[in-house]
Amino acid sequence: MRREHPLTARTEQILCSIVRNYIETGEPVASLDISRLRRFQLSPASIRNVMAELAAEGYLHQPHASAGRVPTTKAFELFVETLPGRRLQTDELARIRERLSGADSLEQQVEQCSQMLTEMTQGVALSAAIPTIAQRLDQVELVSLGGPRVLMVVVTGDKLVRDVVVTLDQPVTPADLTPIRNYLNMEFNGWLMHDIQPELERRLAQASAQYSAILHRLVLLYERSRLSQGLAADVAMDGASNLVLFELQLTRDTLKELFRTLEEKKRILHLLERFLAQPAGEVDVRIGLEAEHPAMGELSLIGVRVELPGGVDAKIAVLGPHRMDYRRAMSAVLHVGRALGTLPS
Repeated sequence: MRREHPLTARTEQILCSIVRNYIETGEPVASLDISRLRRFQLSPASIRNVMAELAAEGYLHQPHASAGRVPTTKAFELFVETLPGRRLQTDELARIRERLSGADSLEQQVEQCSQMLTEMTQGVALSAAIPTIAQRLDQVELVSLGGPRVLMVVVTGDKLVRDVVVTLDQPVTPADLTPIRNYLNMEFNGWLMHDIQPELERRLAQASAQYSAILHRLVLLYERSRLSQGLAADVAMDGASNLVLFELQLTRDTLKELFRTLEEKKRILHLLERFLAQPAGEVDVRIGLEAEHPAMGELSLIGVRVELPGGVDAKIAVLGPHRMDYRRAMSAVLHVGRALGTLPS
């Protein structure tokens, strides 16, 4: 976050004190509140002059004439920049890793991340495991659901499990599916997911009568399951009820709309992908999310991207009000992200 108008060290310190005061009280900050801080040794009149300059630069606004000043998004962004670097605590990392390692799948680990972040921050936690094109096939199981419907269970090299129901052109029996499953597992174990369908189509074009029926059905299964386009992301959210505690200036209908928005997995995924742009392992902070949804203008997002083995990106984040405890939230996100990224594959 680059500042267009750099401030002097003292002016920056005063602004950060205003932001801290506002986070603690939720009330507009008066010059008298800041002048009482001994480290500045400035009169209320001098503080008022500084606050007037900060308002002119877009860091503060005044709700009404007789009120104090309230930090703007620009002020919160500067405040976050000035926070000291987060140090990883070995014992905290070990505790989080132990809890995550008890999960049987990546999907469960994603859910655990959200639960822990909510417990640690009292915010709304979001997490997602997003498969990339680098995923490799480990195993496939096919189950007949009667008629032409088949349940296709896919396990990738990182033990990510997905299932999809595919409808073929004709009814199939369990006996029909056995050679299809065996062929796919023997021939394509370890292959990149997006490379399998083109190879199946190539083999079908050259197949002998002995294998053409198997390959034809296999091509249909793979095509209609959309596996060549990649596996769907695992998405989890926890702590949505905390929105009520954030003291957001929203009407009841708007708050309901915000709840509905956060219940949509596609919206959560889009939110994480849109606003978490820092390199893997670096905490990203976005203040004011009205670009995603008008009801999110009073929310901040703190998150991190984690690269996992086997071609999966994980993104974990906390949603909170502008008046959140940024230091605690940034530390929590960093610890959970680092613990997830260092689990044994």
